[in-house]
This record gives sequence, structure tokens and C-alpha cells, in this order.
Amino acid sequence: MACRNGVVFEDFFPAMVDKLGADGFMKELCNGFRLLMDREKGVITFESLKRNSGLLGLEGMSDEEIMCMLKEGDLDGDGSLNEMEFCALMFRLSPAMMQTSKELLVEALDLDGEM
Repeated sequence: MACRNGVVFEDFFPAMVDKLGADGFMKELCNGFRLLMDREKGVITFESLKRNSGLLGLEGMSDEEIMCMLKEGDLDGDGSLNEMEFCALMFRLSPAMMQTSKELLVEALDLDGEM
């Protein structure tokens, strides 16, 4: 099952970072996680994502699309997203943020052009 089911996300992250700064942006990501998480379990589950997806304007998502989102970000295989997995997934879904991250990594590894 391919998990890129045609759900298209508009990438607002670069504009948010410009407006909020890095710390403000990370705070907003954490707020987004708390909005979507299951309050009792402290993680985003299939049920909590399905119940709260409308808060992201994604009320029309199918169960398969929701499950694909979870699988895409579930790094430890427990079937849910903790805060770190959620933030990592959000960065991976943002092409502009990934490019910026790549550029920063290259810059950090090649401090004086010695590589």
C-alpha cells in the first residue's frame, strides 16, 4: 500500500518560520501535536487523528489516508506518533524545510570548505 494517496498539503512552514522564528515555529508544532493527540495516551493515535483531522481542514480523509499518515511518521512501530515523530514527519512533508535542513547540514559539515 503506497502512502502517498494524493493528499496534498500546502507548505506554509517556510512562511511560518519567517514570521514566528525558529522557537515560535517549534512551539506551534508542539501545539499542533497536542491538538491532535489522545489526551489519555499522550500520543497521536488513529482514533485521535481521525477525530481531530477536521481541525487541520482534512475532514474528508479516508481511514486509509489516516493510517498512511500514521505509518509514514511511526518510527518506532508502535502504531502511534509521539511528539518527536510528529515533528519529524511535519518536516519531512515540507519540501522547503527539508531543503533548508539539507543546506544547513552541508554548511555545518563543510565549515571552512575543507571537505
